[in-house]
Amino acid sequence: MPQQPEQSEQPQQGRTGRNLTTARRMRDVVLAATLVLLATACGNGGEDEPSANSAPPKMAAAPAAGAVAPAKVEVIANLTGCKANIRVEAEELREGLCHTKQGDYLITTFPEERYQQTWLETANMYGGRYLVGTRWVVAAKPKMLEQFRAKLGGTIQQMRGMGPAAPTPSAS
Repeated sequence: MPQQPEQSEQPQQGRTGRNLTTARRMRDVVLAATLVLLATACGNGGEDEPSANSAPPKMAAAPAAGAVAPAKVEVIANLTGCKANIRVEAEELREGLCHTKQGDYLITTFPEERYQQTWLETANMYGGRYLVGTRWVVAAKPKMLEQFRAKLGGTIQQMRGMGPAAPTPSAS
């Protein structure tokens, strides 16, 4: 009877050369971030939607005297007047939900710039406005973002989304 090969003690490698456990964890984080982005984008209710004739969105500069908040969910939450409920605690990001009378909002922090860039690229698929700082992002209603920008610094970024483009007028 042929012997079966022994199970390797080494972690399996995926197609990208990453450890499969790490790849699964990264997939789970991206999935969680995508779901959060969907919920945030859907909760916008269409307010502040750009019209077909509007100029491309611009990034708002941080106030000159504004302090840049540290990249820690609890500190940012305190600066915005809430106690965050941590929803995601992963190697690639931390995310806290704030519930206030003005509305709910998410604070996401990243241990490295590259994780924030991946998150922002994913957010771009869903559209919406975000307050973006050094290794942190706040997702909230546009009116709240302006208030937070005065306290936290950062820039308000408008993400385009992947929806159908507005029809362009024909030349005829």
